[in-house]
Amino acid sequence: MTRLALFDLDHTLLSGDSDVLWCEFLIAEGLLDRAEFEPRNRRMAERYALGVATPAEFCGFYAQTLAGARPDAWQPLRERFLRGVVAPRIPAAARALVDGHRDAGDRVVLSTATNRYLVELTALDLGIDDLIATEVEVVDGAFTGRNTGVLNMREGKVERLRQWLDAQGLPLTSMAEASFYSDSKNDLPLLQAVGRPVAVDPDAVLAAHASREGWPVLRLAR
Repeated sequence: MTRLALFDLDHTLLSGDSDVLWCEFLIAEGLLDRAEFEPRNRRMAERYALGVATPAEFCGFYAQTLAGARPDAWQPLRERFLRGVVAPRIPAAARALVDGHRDAGDRVVLSTATNRYLVELTALDLGIDDLIATEVEVVDGAFTGRNTGVLNMREGKVERLRQWLDAQGLPLTSMAEASFYSDSKNDLPLLQAVGRPVAVDPDAVLAAHASREGWPVLRLAR
């Protein structure tokens, strides 16, 4: 049986939040209005951390930053975002964790609420071929600013993993042997659905839950 090693991205492998950093990057590039968008970005990040932002609110808020853009036209922009913002925030300890599972023969999967367009270069930078991410709608070659399909957040991460397993021809029983690494209480549904949950630099709620359940807690040098 293929053994899976699943990883959350933001505040787990990445020291920071991809969506928040993306908005800050677009503001710095002059593509979003600082006075209007910066406080909204901050409030959404706070609501996510508190666990009160719904998947539709959270994913929709960040999908709108792509509205009207053409994926090919923004390719240089997201490459600069990867090189200048994201890659420097992935610590060596996180890369070593991923590499260790790959070297052990595990199939490594990145599962994130952030949209695919924003994180697929990050997955490649980490050497991860399998990515489960929130999808964004494209119509007539341009982003609409809306999401599509099951949002890969909270319970959606469990549903999307089941869909992915089916598409890959892997049994649902693979989840019983899978590891999942996450920092956030928002990922409790998937942490509880796998056989090997690991809390990574966890928030207070996840830390308390991990302590009660006897889950391992990992602290990465950052």
